[in-house]
Amino acid sequence: MFELFEKAVLTGLGAVSLSQKKAEEFLTELQDKYRVSEDEGKQFLDKIQSMAKEGQSKVREMAETEVQKVIDRIGLVPRDEFDRLKKRVAQLEARLQETEDGSDLP
Repeated sequence: MFELFEKAVLTGLGAVSLSQKKAEEFLTELQDKYRVSEDEGKQFLDKIQSMAKEGQSKVREMAETEVQKVIDRIGLVPRDEFDRLKKRVAQLEARLQETEDGSDLP
């Protein structure tokens, strides 16, 4: 009976995160309504919270992958490369200015 209930709740919740307070309230409700032992309830909540963390991690990885694809597709350069090029342009402008200043002399 409890396994069927567990599967139904896991299916319904998916990878939803539960705050500690909500988790404790849910545990109390499980114990009251379904006569679940405290150990069973805690194991169940630990499983749900673990699944939620895994889900968050997977979503984060997927988001990072998609963002990187968009960055590559629109041609944005990484910040370190931009900074390197900016420094190089500044150096070239300084050399050009020195050359121009030197050519003004008779």
